[in-house]
Amino acid sequence: MLDLGIPLVLASSKTAFEIYELRAEMGFSHVPAIVENGAGLLRAGEIPNADSNDYTALLAALSDIPLPLRRSFQGFSQWSVDQIARETGLSVTRAALAAKRQFSEPGRWVGAQDGLDAFIAALSERGVFARRGGRFLTLSFGATKADHMADIVSKWAPPPLSLALGDAPNDTDMIAAADFGVIITNPDAPPLAQMAGEATGRITRSTDSGPVGWNKSVLERIEQIYDIKR
Repeated sequence: MLDLGIPLVLASSKTAFEIYELRAEMGFSHVPAIVENGAGLLRAGEIPNADSNDYTALLAALSDIPLPLRRSFQGFSQWSVDQIARETGLSVTRAALAAKRQFSEPGRWVGAQDGLDAFIAALSERGVFARRGGRFLTLSFGATKADHMADIVSKWAPPPLSLALGDAPNDTDMIAAADFGVIITNPDAPPLAQMAGEATGRITRSTDSGPVGWNKSVLERIEQIYDIKR
């Protein structure tokens, strides 16, 4: 992608502090990155800042919910770095970066479904949205990966073709909005529902999961668009 001048916009549940290092390692510091499941954006060349009014306001809204409703939600702000490492499978060093939230609060719901419905309704009354990702329920003020993708694409000239890939329910809006989309197989979760673009081949599904599925899918689409022969 670097050789062809194709920008890679990382869109992840990771924080800006996590993405900053990864983006630099991959050679795409000159490209914006979508962070915290779409709740925030790390601009091109930007260095993350620990200060965040959004996160402070989010935790304030959460604490305003009556205790009987919110006690079943266990968020990152309540966990130590060691517990975040256990819950996510990250190293302690990486978990420390994941703890540096700016825009969203991931966590687990450990109560009953009817309690979750009431919790989400209470959040909505306070302007907070809850979205299910791969492993966690993530709270934010509503910005999405699809929103940021549209904004980033609109600022490119000439308008580029966009390819979006994802493996979680909160990726589907982004996949649907892109010129081309790929649903990456996720062996740890139920398959995503059929999407309209699959009938025409605009949206496809990978046979492999994780980075292997992502890499193969990107290469296949690049070869198709650029008419590259192996």
